[in-house]
Amino acid sequence: MKDEKRKGARSAKDIPAEVLEQLNSGSTESANLTEWLAIDQRILLVRVLSQLNREHYIVPVSEAIDKLQKQTVNTINETIGNTLLALSVAYSDLHIQQALKSHSSDMVRCWATYLTGSNENLSIAEKLEQIQFLAADNHFGVREIAWMAVRSSIIQHLEESIRVLTVWTAHENENIRRFASESIRPRGVWCAHIERLKKQPELGMPVLDQLKSDSSKYVRDSVGNWLNDASKHSPAFVVDTCSRWKIESPTKETLYILKKAMRTLDKQG
Repeated sequence: MKDEKRKGARSAKDIPAEVLEQLNSGSTESANLTEWLAIDQRILLVRVLSQLNREHYIVPVSEAIDKLQKQTVNTINETIGNTLLALSVAYSDLHIQQALKSHSSDMVRCWATYLTGSNENLSIAEKLEQIQFLAADNHFGVREIAWMAVRSSIIQHLEESIRVLTVWTAHENENIRRFASESIRPRGVWCAHIERLKKQPELGMPVLDQLKSDSSKYVRDSVGNWLNDASKHSPAFVVDTCSRWKIESPTKETLYILKKAMRTLDKQG
């Protein structure tokens, strides 16, 4: 696990060679986004699969990466995860997912999210149940990839997903509560938009209403961003929601959310 005292370099060129070696060998976690983006996933892949005695997986996964027209950290990440899923099925490999999701490297745990998110043999309820472990991960990168990995399934099964995620809003872990909101943001970041929530943002209220005065800033930021997303397509809905919450829950936590929720509308005057 990462050294909590290490802040991480501000640019890739400033990452010490020793740290980069540790990142690419999977022996340490990235300390910030700069380090996360600097990881060479091809090198990491070879080393991790060799460590796990899965050398026969290296060539097919590498070939899948080669076929990518656009190679970014996210497309490579997803391709590795999806190909490992296919290989685990082909070889009846029942143990690789656990090995990946408990690995010391945050990037490897990111790969693991797709072994759940892309598994079409799982129902949406089963996917969410299995992804919760990674949604609670201590590393920011794993948490982001976790909701991205199940985003398309959530879109396909929106009502059922919202029912499950509404239960998550009462979880003691702030990361899991944040996932409940972030995974269904209408616009989201680096992901497909949820068109139904852009047109019908009220569908998300069972989740949002439970988080309107959350004790965690991490969660409040997500809720505020959710409503700010919605304000770009359904401004009246956001104004009405903020007015209602201000009456129902006039706490400093709720007022913080309302400020973030209204920032686009406030700029418009």
